[in-house]
Order: sequence, then C-alpha cells, then structure tokens
Amino acid sequence: MAVSPEVLQLHIDYSAWASKRLVDAAAHLSVEELARDFSTADHSVLDTLVHLYAADRVWFWRLQPVGPNPGFVSSTDRSLAVLQHEWPALYQRWKEWARTLTPESADTVVSYQDMRGNSWSQPLWQVILHVVNHGTHHRGQVAGFLRSMGHTPPPLDLVFYHRERSASRASA
Repeated sequence: MAVSPEVLQLHIDYSAWASKRLVDAAAHLSVEELARDFSTADHSVLDTLVHLYAADRVWFWRLQPVGPNPGFVSSTDRSLAVLQHEWPALYQRWKEWARTLTPESADTVVSYQDMRGNSWSQPLWQVILHVVNHGTHHRGQVAGFLRSMGHTPPPLDLVFYHRERSASRASA
C-alpha cells in the first residue's frame, strides 16, 4: 500500500505548521518553565522539542545523506533560538525534497541504520509517516506540559491545519 506523494507532502507541511505553532507558544514561557522536569524521557518542554527537532534532522539525513551524519542531540541544539531558526530551515529542506517525490519513489525501499547501529529497510512512505507520527506524539506531550503549567497550547490537530489552509485559500 503506497501513499501518494501529495499526501506525504501535505503531512510534512502539517508537521512544520504544528511544530512552529508549538515553538511559538514555548517562546512565551519563562526559562524555568522551559526547563521544568516532567519526569518523562525527555524531561522538559525544551528538551522534548529539541528531541523532536534532532529526530527530524537525523531522519532527513538518513533519506538524504549529504555531509557528515548530524548525530542526535548536541549541546548546541538545546536552545529555543535553534528551534526558532534551524528547525524551520530543516522543514523547508524536507518540503523541497518532498516536492520531488513520485509515486514510484514514495514506494522505494530505503535502508538505514538506527541509533544503535541496527540495519533496517522499509518503503519510503512508511518512514515519512513515521516521522510525522513521531512529531505528533511529542507535540502532544509538550501540549500536556503547557496545560499542566496553566498555559493553553495552540490547536495542533490535523483538522485545524486543514481548516486554516481552507480559510487561507478562501481569502486569497
């Protein structure tokens, strides 16, 4: 079961939209709120968003291995400024790359190694949907963190993305 390039492109765009909304919300937090430990795997709002950014970067490199492997989270990644500037630039590269997808390339089997060095192969469309799903999972965690601190997170559901796109097209 292949997924069309248009659907994959749309989901990559959705991830960029949702991540930007959440980073914009995080920009209103105090330093203490950004670093508050929620006793989860990635601990805090900032570290969870950094984890997601680093994962997006690693997956992109696995699909387009240009230059050295960026590795996972580095000390320089742990910054709201990186999330505000580097992550949108990474999403732009994802979108430009996704525009080149064809039905055949979306179904191509890609091989890569995970962070433990295990080798895997699977269709490209599965990898892309994993990246999107991984982002949805962690953005949901951060939205919960915001609520627990008394902040209202922005709407991040896919339906809100579609509604905003429809409204933008209607006003254009």
